[in-house]
Amino acid sequence: MFIGEYSLSMDNKGRMAVPAKFRASLGSGAVLTRGLDNSLFLYPKKQWDEIAGKLSRLPISQANSRAFARLMLAGAWDIEIDKQGRMMVPEYLRKFAGITKKVVVAGLYDRLEIWNEEAWNEYKANTEQESSSIAEALGELGV
Repeated sequence: MFIGEYSLSMDNKGRMAVPAKFRASLGSGAVLTRGLDNSLFLYPKKQWDEIAGKLSRLPISQANSRAFARLMLAGAWDIEIDKQGRMMVPEYLRKFAGITKKVVVAGLYDRLEIWNEEAWNEYKANTEQESSSIAEALGELGV
Protein backbone atom coordinates (compact mmCIF):
# COMPACT_ATOMS: atom_id res chain seq x y z
CA MET A 1 0.00 0.00 0.00
CA PHE A 2 1.32 3.42 -0.98
CA ILE A 3 0.55 6.33 1.35
CA GLY A 4 2.23 9.61 2.17
CA GLU A 5 3.58 12.68 0.40
CA TYR A 6 7.25 13.24 -0.46
CA SER A 7 9.00 16.29 -1.90
CA LEU A 8 11.96 15.42 -4.12
CA SER A 9 14.19 16.92 -6.78
CA MET A 10 14.79 15.73 -10.30
CA ASP A 11 18.28 15.98 -11.73
CA ASN A 12 19.00 17.49 -15.13
CA LYS A 13 19.12 14.01 -16.69
CA GLY A 14 15.49 13.36 -15.71
CA ARG A 15 16.27 11.04 -12.80
CA MET A 16 14.54 11.18 -9.45
CA ALA A 17 14.79 9.15 -6.29
CA VAL A 18 12.02 6.73 -5.43
CA PRO A 19 11.10 7.13 -1.76
CA ALA A 20 12.91 4.33 0.10
CA LYS A 21 9.75 2.88 1.63
CA PHE A 22 8.32 2.21 -1.86
CA ARG A 23 11.35 0.67 -3.54
CA ALA A 24 10.67 -2.91 -2.48
CA SER A 25 7.10 -2.74 -3.85
CA LEU A 26 8.42 -1.47 -7.19
CA GLY A 27 11.58 -3.57 -7.35
CA SER A 28 10.02 -6.36 -9.41
CA GLY A 29 9.00 -3.87 -12.09
CA ALA A 30 6.90 -0.77 -12.47
CA VAL A 31 5.20 1.25 -15.18
CA LEU A 32 4.98 5.03 -15.39
CA THR A 33 2.29 6.65 -17.51
CA ARG A 34 0.31 9.81 -18.09
CA GLY A 35 -2.16 10.31 -15.31
CA LEU A 36 -5.01 12.68 -14.65
CA ASP A 37 -4.87 16.34 -13.58
CA ASN A 38 -1.46 16.66 -15.31
CA SER A 39 0.19 14.16 -13.00
CA LEU A 40 1.98 10.91 -13.73
CA PHE A 41 0.84 7.53 -12.42
CA LEU A 42 3.39 4.95 -11.29
CA TYR A 43 2.09 1.40 -10.86
CA PRO A 44 3.77 -1.79 -9.68
CA LYS A 45 3.98 -4.14 -12.67
CA LYS A 46 1.32 -6.52 -11.34
CA GLN A 47 -1.16 -3.69 -10.78
CA TRP A 48 -0.36 -2.23 -14.20
CA ASP A 49 -1.04 -5.55 -15.91
CA GLU A 50 -4.55 -5.58 -14.40
CA ILE A 51 -5.27 -1.99 -15.44
CA ALA A 52 -3.85 -2.45 -18.94
CA GLY A 53 -6.05 -5.52 -19.36
CA LYS A 54 -9.14 -3.53 -18.41
CA LEU A 55 -8.17 -0.71 -20.74
CA SER A 56 -7.65 -3.12 -23.63
CA ARG A 57 -11.21 -4.40 -23.16
CA LEU A 58 -12.84 -0.97 -23.44
CA PRO A 59 -15.08 -0.68 -26.51
CA ILE A 60 -13.08 0.77 -29.38
CA SER A 61 -16.31 2.05 -30.92
CA GLN A 62 -16.56 4.74 -28.20
CA ALA A 63 -14.37 7.82 -28.66
CA ASN A 64 -13.85 8.38 -24.93
CA SER A 65 -12.74 4.78 -24.43
CA ARG A 66 -10.23 5.06 -27.27
CA ALA A 67 -8.94 8.38 -25.98
CA PHE A 68 -8.45 7.18 -22.41
CA ALA A 69 -6.78 3.94 -23.49
CA ARG A 70 -4.41 5.93 -25.72
CA LEU A 71 -3.61 8.35 -22.91
CA MET A 72 -2.70 5.57 -20.51
CA LEU A 73 -1.28 2.83 -22.76
CA ALA A 74 0.60 4.80 -25.41
CA GLY A 75 2.16 6.94 -22.71
CA ALA A 76 3.40 4.01 -20.63
CA TRP A 77 7.11 3.51 -19.86
CA ASP A 78 8.76 0.55 -18.11
CA ILE A 79 10.64 1.73 -15.03
CA GLU A 80 13.84 0.34 -13.63
CA ILE A 81 15.19 1.51 -10.29
CA ASP A 82 18.97 1.87 -10.30
CA LYS A 83 21.39 0.99 -7.48
CA GLN A 84 21.01 4.49 -6.01
CA GLY A 85 17.20 4.09 -5.83
CA ARG A 86 16.54 6.41 -8.76
CA MET A 87 14.31 6.07 -11.78
CA MET A 88 14.41 7.84 -15.13
CA VAL A 89 11.37 9.86 -16.17
CA PRO A 90 11.35 10.24 -19.95
CA GLU A 91 11.17 13.73 -21.40
CA TYR A 92 7.69 13.31 -22.92
CA LEU A 93 6.25 12.43 -19.50
CA ARG A 94 8.13 15.26 -17.76
CA LYS A 95 6.72 17.64 -20.36
CA PHE A 96 3.18 16.28 -19.94
CA ALA A 97 3.29 16.85 -16.17
CA GLY A 98 5.23 20.12 -16.35
CA ILE A 99 8.02 18.65 -14.24
CA THR A 100 11.34 20.44 -14.26
CA LYS A 101 13.11 20.27 -10.90
CA LYS A 102 10.85 20.01 -7.83
CA VAL A 103 8.45 17.06 -7.70
CA VAL A 104 6.00 15.59 -5.22
CA VAL A 105 5.37 11.87 -4.99
CA ALA A 106 1.98 11.10 -3.47
CA GLY A 107 1.01 7.60 -2.36
CA LEU A 108 -2.54 6.67 -3.34
CA TYR A 109 -2.98 3.10 -2.12
CA ASP A 110 -2.36 1.13 -5.33
CA ARG A 111 -0.32 3.71 -7.23
CA LEU A 112 2.01 6.63 -6.81
CA GLU A 113 1.32 9.97 -8.42
CA ILE A 114 4.17 12.23 -9.47
CA TRP A 115 3.45 15.94 -9.70
CA ASN A 116 5.17 19.21 -10.47
CA GLU A 117 5.52 20.62 -6.93
CA GLU A 118 3.75 23.93 -7.69
CA ALA A 119 0.86 22.16 -9.43
CA TRP A 120 0.51 19.73 -6.49
CA ASN A 121 0.46 22.54 -3.94
CA GLU A 122 -2.19 24.42 -5.93
CA TYR A 123 -4.29 21.28 -6.42
CA LYS A 124 -4.00 20.36 -2.75
CA ALA A 125 -4.97 23.87 -1.57
CA ASN A 126 -8.05 23.88 -3.84
CA THR A 127 -9.06 20.40 -2.70
CA GLU A 128 -8.62 21.30 0.97
CA GLN A 129 -10.88 24.34 0.48
CA GLU A 130 -13.55 22.12 -1.08
CA SER A 131 -13.14 19.23 1.37
CA SER A 132 -16.56 19.65 3.00
CA SER A 133 -18.48 19.56 -0.29
CA ILE A 134 -16.32 16.70 -1.58
CA ALA A 135 -17.00 14.70 1.62
CA GLU A 136 -20.70 15.38 1.29
CA ALA A 137 -20.79 14.14 -2.30
CA LEU A 138 -18.82 11.02 -1.39
CA GLY A 139 -21.15 10.41 1.54
CA GLU A 140 -23.97 10.05 -0.97
CA LEU A 141 -21.92 7.27 -2.59
CA GLY A 142 -21.52 5.44 0.71
CA VAL A 143 -17.93 6.50 1.40
